[in-house]
Amino acid sequence: MNSNGSKPVDLVLSGGGVKFIGLVGAIVALMDAGYSIRRVSGVSAGSIVAAILAAGTHDGQLTGSDVKELAFSVPLNKWRDAGTVPLLGAAWGLVRDSSMFRGDVAYEWIRSELNNLGVVSFGDLLLDEHQVPGERRDKLVVTVADLTAAQLVRLPWDYRRLYGLDAAEQSVAEAVRASMAIPFFYRPVKLTAASGETATLVDGGVLSNFPIDTFDRPDGKAPRWPTFGITVLPRLNEGLGAVMPAFKPLRFFEQTALLEGLLTTILTGHDQTHLNQPWVSARAIPVESTDVGVLDFDISKGRLEQLYDKGYEAAQEFLSTWDWQAYLKRFRWAG
Repeated sequence: MNSNGSKPVDLVLSGGGVKFIGLVGAIVALMDAGYSIRRVSGVSAGSIVAAILAAGTHDGQLTGSDVKELAFSVPLNKWRDAGTVPLLGAAWGLVRDSSMFRGDVAYEWIRSELNNLGVVSFGDLLLDEHQVPGERRDKLVVTVADLTAAQLVRLPWDYRRLYGLDAAEQSVAEAVRASMAIPFFYRPVKLTAASGETATLVDGGVLSNFPIDTFDRPDGKAPRWPTFGITVLPRLNEGLGAVMPAFKPLRFFEQTALLEGLLTTILTGHDQTHLNQPWVSARAIPVESTDVGVLDFDISKGRLEQLYDKGYEAAQEFLSTWDWQAYLKRFRWAG
């Protein structure tokens, strides 16, 4: 079913690297169940899915099967674009540019697919007033971390406030590229503000990998429709290496065990605490983490299919007990 379904919903998609395919499975299940996507927010890999989904459902172009087909067409094995020096390419990139890979191939794929869907800038993704009355009308929100300002940034909302830029003119693909700039893996993105100052943007998951409150109404009133969060957060017992493989060598030194635990908590602790809150877990769809690594870009199609199926099944299970009116009465009723 396309975006003309009868049940509007906002989505917030977590990061998770290659595990993004689990997000896609859950999204397709929601679309198959008749939900129409009004707005969508994403972090890191979730921002890639969010951007394609926002562009593809803006005018009802993509069906659930289209979304799945597009997700499986991602050339993951080409997204590790190191230098041309055999074997030493990634290591040399880490030394020279503070990142193992450039991220150019991923950026070009995202930009091209968005162009195919008629989207270049955030101005192409504005909803009509009747679709989101009295609220922010951006169909897509991308979460990044600004290392220069040391804060979480939500684009396009913060372009004007922080950088003095016209949000409608800013590139969607560049915002997504910034959100997926995993530290030490992909190069950070430099954003030049109207003042001429330069901000360094990286993966929003550094500060919050699952900001499910993105679309909560600022006036404190009850939401007009649900927000579902879909998360494929890595297993904590996988350690920091599962979140940021550049730090895997830490585990070989006994004296750095505390440091590994500390960094893992910094990267995932906020969201784990958030998920434990009943008003968050009540609207969250957790996709069971498989043995797929966050940055396992050589994953087989069969293993991707398994993770997709887990996402689809997780959403079906969630919907089997979801009660919108009961949720409002318990957590959100105001007036």
